[in-house]
Amino acid sequence: MTRHHFWDSHISTSPLQGKSQMKLNEDMECGPTNSEPTDELLDEEDQEDTSSTILPVLDGSSPSVRFSKSCLKNVFSVILLFIYLVLMAVAIFLAYQTIADFREKLKHPVMSVSFKEVHSYDAPGIALYPGKAELLTCKHHFYDYIPPLVNPGQPGKIECVTQRINYTDPFTNATKKHAVIVKGPQDVKKRELVFMQFHLNETDQDFSAIDYLLFSSFQDFLNSPNKSEFMKVCESSYSSWKFSGGFRTWVKMSLVKTKEENGLVAVEFRQEISVVNYIERRAKADIDQLFFVVFEWKDPFIQEVQDIVTANPWNMIALLCGIFLALFKAADFAKLSVKWMIKIRKRHLKRKTQALNHIS
Repeated sequence: MTRHHFWDSHISTSPLQGKSQMKLNEDMECGPTNSEPTDELLDEEDQEDTSSTILPVLDGSSPSVRFSKSCLKNVFSVILLFIYLVLMAVAIFLAYQTIADFREKLKHPVMSVSFKEVHSYDAPGIALYPGKAELLTCKHHFYDYIPPLVNPGQPGKIECVTQRINYTDPFTNATKKHAVIVKGPQDVKKRELVFMQFHLNETDQDFSAIDYLLFSSFQDFLNSPNKSEFMKVCESSYSSWKFSGGFRTWVKMSLVKTKEENGLVAVEFRQEISVVNYIERRAKADIDQLFFVVFEWKDPFIQEVQDIVTANPWNMIALLCGIFLALFKAADFAKLSVKWMIKIRKRHLKRKTQALNHIS
């Protein structure tokens, strides 16, 4: 009875102590068990805080920098694309201009002139039409030296190779023509010349002259089976000239060979003619009229003329290949530039959506 009372009195006399003791016991029981989860929560919160503090910085500053860089790249790629489009336009214009120039040059070939030096010419043929005049002398001289006339107006030696021929006029087909064919000079180094003298007793014309023409080869005339037809062709192909009486006519010839489009070679003689007055010393000057003519080569150069098309098809093909290669490379670059711009745009939109999702 007494012990029970003591216990009750003890509990009743210290209620604050009991409460503090119970709280202490609870703290002691909970303290060691809750210490580790608290640290983990702090670590997670720190990580969340750090992540929350880092992410806004990345979302706020880095995307703008990336956007500015991508914008600059896009602008630069657009400028490059525009430059390549301009280059493509220039290349197309050059291709068109090249083809047009090639067609124009095909229509208008350029005449090419070259000079071929020779030591001796093929002896040309000199066709003379004396009419009523008579050939008195014909001699070959060298080094431009013609000795003084001994018996002018009198028949002398004919040392030239000559042929006489009659044929029908190729233009009228009614007139008979008489020609004296003389072998022309050959040796150009020795300045070979042919000197001929004619005389005419009477004439019914106020002015007297002898016609002549030059053709390319005297040997071709000799080898021709039909000499009349040969002379008709020569007269229709070559120009005729004249030398008058009472003068010494000096004819300096030059040969021009022209290669035609069909491959044939046309021969033409160009002449420089100088006339010197003949001083008459004969006692009876009014009996007949004298003609003097000299044929000589001007120089040892044969002029060769040929039509040349300056447009080279291989050069044009190479140029067009280069132009089209540049076009294909430009088109390829433009395609890659467009793909790269689309890729950059998609990447930028993807990052933007990711940032918006993170913020939300």
